[in-house]
Amino acid sequence: MPTPKLNCIAVDDESLARKLLQENIEQVPFLNLVKVCKNPFEAMEALQEEKIDLMFLDIQMPGMLGTQFLASLKVKPMVILVTAYDNYAVESYNLDVVDYLMKPVSFDRFSKAAHKALELYKKNNGIEAGNNAAAESEEQDYFFVNVEYSLVKIIFDEITHIEGLKDYIKIFITSQTRPILTKSTLKGIEARLPDNFMRVQKSYIVNLEKIQSIRNHRITIDKFDIPVSDSNMDALLKAINYQKS
Repeated sequence: MPTPKLNCIAVDDESLARKLLQENIEQVPFLNLVKVCKNPFEAMEALQEEKIDLMFLDIQMPGMLGTQFLASLKVKPMVILVTAYDNYAVESYNLDVVDYLMKPVSFDRFSKAAHKALELYKKNNGIEAGNNAAAESEEQDYFFVNVEYSLVKIIFDEITHIEGLKDYIKIFITSQTRPILTKSTLKGIEARLPDNFMRVQKSYIVNLEKIQSIRNHRITIDKFDIPVSDSNMDALLKAINYQKS
């Protein structure tokens, strides 16, 4: 099985520290840098917009300590603390971080911490020899989104389609008449969806299993009429196994 890619963000208020973190991350093949953040508030936006597996987090930042930010998160990615201060070590391990790196960080030490996160990711996701079938059987059929300071459970099979609205998305589900509005991007939510979902236009993702008809580059799902871009039409027909006679 190929090595999984870990989506990560780097959070530090110092420009030089951010640059060094970015350079180290880009040297590790299994790390995919999604965003470099100047403060916890930018980090929060990234966590809401993308599926983040790992966060490299500074502690001493103006406005909010990294440990305070971490403690405030209801849903946490794996975290590696990167700091110039050693007096937060005990507190950091109480927050269940993967590792605690002291600045300046050598690439060798950085790489060891990243590999530690990778092994933890594999363990948590059942990516081990002889355990892949078990991991697949336990795959979740739902995910949670943040709606007005609450986590709301969304079942994949209930989603008909998703509409993007700049910094927000509308998730349309069969169990209620009004869509669920949450702060995210289509790109971020797309990474969390199973294979039966497809982006058919820059502002729309559809559940292929809910499509009732397709006509003139328009998809009908219940009362909704969803546009399909020219560039995605052939891929859509292929995805639904349509064969021209």
